[in-house]
Amino acid sequence: MVAYYSPMDDADLVFRALADPSRRLLLDRLFARNGQTLGELCNGIDMTRQAVTKHLRILEEANLIATRRRGRDKLHFLNPVPIHQIADRWINKYERIPLRALADLKRSLETPTGEDQ
Repeated sequence: MVAYYSPMDDADLVFRALADPSRRLLLDRLFARNGQTLGELCNGIDMTRQAVTKHLRILEEANLIATRRRGRDKLHFLNPVPIHQIADRWINKYERIPLRALADLKRSLETPTGEDQ
């Protein structure tokens, strides 16, 4: 029996990181206020500090966050570039024409014509 190992590429790491709701919550919190410490990110979350640290490590490996030291503190910053790349590759090319047409149709159906039936 042969075991095959396929290292994850950048997109795989991003999808893996985004698959977890806790990590998406952390990204949302950084979107709302960038440059938070671990302690600030732990405030108001029903997770242990160790769990938050683990999730942040996975987000950093996927390049979804960047960190910078400020004295004893480690600040966490959102990096939207990988999400933009995913959107360009996997979402935008599929939605441009068909979804725009559906949005236009929906908008035209919602627009009052001024005529009572």
